[in-house]
Amino acid sequence: MPHRSSLVLPSLSTLRGLAVGAALLGAVLASPAALAALKPGEKAPEFSAPASLGGQVSTFTLSEALKKGPVVLYFYPAAFTSGCTIEAHLFAEAVDRYKALGATVIGVSGDNIETLNKFSVSECRSKFAVAADVDKKIMKAYDAQFLKVTGYASRTSYVITPDHAILYEYTDMNPEKHVENTMQALEKWSAAQKR
Repeated sequence: MPHRSSLVLPSLSTLRGLAVGAALLGAVLASPAALAALKPGEKAPEFSAPASLGGQVSTFTLSEALKKGPVVLYFYPAAFTSGCTIEAHLFAEAVDRYKALGATVIGVSGDNIETLNKFSVSECRSKFAVAADVDKKIMKAYDAQFLKVTGYASRTSYVITPDHAILYEYTDMNPEKHVENTMQALEKWSAAQKR
């Protein structure tokens, strides 16, 4: 009599169920709606953090930056990853346009300040500061944690007005539209201030 294996193969319906579950999980992970971000009109939480601009470390404090004008605060998962490098380049290219509108740009990730010293020079092109949120307090305050458990920030951008209000929020793991969208929100706000 031939030897039979005790291996039990899953049924076709079980495999289909697993495939549907995996597809749903993938959709949730890719969906910006899966992340709870602060909404326009809400008060932006105050924070201070070590930040690097062109490899020079200082302390970035939101309330101090808001005294000069609006702040574009963007969270990104990790320095030197492909999407975060693309996003840093895009923000660096747009910094002069932000400054013309009186805005300060600050990037925030869970990276340590030593890593950000390098990232601020090479990828941010010494154009804007990036802050170290190693204890994840800023991410948590802004509901910008990727799935709350990974220790990484979601790719979320905010425009904050000088009165500490969230003007605009955009969450999308694709880095391509963050600059364009925050710039449009800032331009509309700036035009309304001149009326």
